[in-house]
Amino acid sequence: MAGENAVKELVKKLSKFGVLVAADVDDGDLADIEIGAIVSRVLERMASDSNFSIINKIDIANMAEEIRLEKSPKPIEIVQKSDFKAYASEVDAHYSITNKTTEYTNGTVDGFVSYFRSRLDRLRKIIVQHRNSPNGMVASLEGIKSYSNGREITALGMISNKITTKNGNIMVVIEDETGEAKIIFMNGTSKQSLELFEKARHLVDDEVIAVSGKISGPFIIASEFVWPDIPINERKQSEEDVAIAFISDVHVGSKYFMERNFSNFIKWLNGNYEKREDLAGKVKYLVVGGDVVDGIGVYPNQDRTLTVLDIYTQYKIFFNFISMIPEYIQVFVIPGNHDAVQSAEPQPQLSSELVGDFKADNVHILPNPSFLTLHGIEILAYHGTSLDSIISAIPGTSYAKPEKAMTEILKRRHLSPIYGGRSMIVPSKHDNMVIDKVPDILHMGHVHKNGMANYHGVDIINSGTWQSTTDYQLSLGHVPTPCIVPIYEAKGNRFTTINFERPE
Repeated sequence: MAGENAVKELVKKLSKFGVLVAADVDDGDLADIEIGAIVSRVLERMASDSNFSIINKIDIANMAEEIRLEKSPKPIEIVQKSDFKAYASEVDAHYSITNKTTEYTNGTVDGFVSYFRSRLDRLRKIIVQHRNSPNGMVASLEGIKSYSNGREITALGMISNKITTKNGNIMVVIEDETGEAKIIFMNGTSKQSLELFEKARHLVDDEVIAVSGKISGPFIIASEFVWPDIPINERKQSEEDVAIAFISDVHVGSKYFMERNFSNFIKWLNGNYEKREDLAGKVKYLVVGGDVVDGIGVYPNQDRTLTVLDIYTQYKIFFNFISMIPEYIQVFVIPGNHDAVQSAEPQPQLSSELVGDFKADNVHILPNPSFLTLHGIEILAYHGTSLDSIISAIPGTSYAKPEKAMTEILKRRHLSPIYGGRSMIVPSKHDNMVIDKVPDILHMGHVHKNGMANYHGVDIINSGTWQSTTDYQLSLGHVPTPCIVPIYEAKGNRFTTINFERPE
């Protein structure tokens, strides 16, 4: 809690974001309030008001009251509004689930070889199926050694290394089952050369590409390359006017969990919240993208940020919320990196021990990732842990715009292309993180930032969070977008967002 020198501490923290503290603010205004919580409110205010640059005594009083209300939520009892006529309650559910399975190797070198061979084989088939090479694809990399200088070829393989040479060019090494090839992307002066060089800057280790170019000694001088990518996807529409809601990163048990706001979302599904009641009545499906609880021991000193220190109680609270969702809504829950399952992906579904005595025919506990078909709309649901690796490796991607990183994932047709990065992958016989089937919607969470885009007809959606700004996020300058729910209307083929950020 804030004490002496509280104003100085607030001034110091807000100065990083270009916000001033008015002269009328004193230490007494900040008594019994965590400075971090005030900073979090200021960042949320800045996100919605670009002109906000100074905080005064009244601002702090209002923010402090909101914080107190959130910290002492009233007992939750949600009932459906008596005159709420939900269209979705009169429509039969039509869904199917295709889970990604978790397989294990024996941890030997052969096991890892099998895993990477599976990745190469599956992505090779995608490239060959969807791409027409102007020079013809070489059968194997081993044979390139005998080719004469100047011969034009197209080679395919997995990137094992990428460096910038002393001449400022980019060199990547690609491998297949037979050998390797060294590819040079020239940092030239022509428009074509510059464009190719810039594109090559986005290459990452362990992804599969096809490269066209000319033999030059031990190298291939690249003239073009392609990712597996996705073809133009024809957007589907449902004949029935149902909707799909997407949420993630609830973080029950965290002191930053915005419980009152999440309660308002549940009220909305029951027709008891005065925002777009017509849309609430269309919701037939809810997809929950992981990190449903904050977990225990996920990072050092996490206990200092928890209000619920027992993992089973955290899940009990979460499923108590889920139990208040109308029975006609089908709910699909996958885990994330904060959930009490293995951290390596694919992750298994929450165990029966964690789910406890909760039982509901309309609630489906699934692995991460999972492929769903809801009223004919195909959805790939993945928590999104690999976004950390993508954002750190690919220029132009950021936590502020997760949809850009998600687009890069679609281009590579792999949910976690960088092996051994910040996200761990189970080295199994088959690489089940390959995106074999192109979805209509790619849904992720993890980064606590809403984002939406469309790439080749695939709707990209990141559903943000229900956790306010943490101290760790503050230290990194990340500004989350809590309590914003994307809703997909299947008949109109459009997205709408509902903001539950502020209390009633």
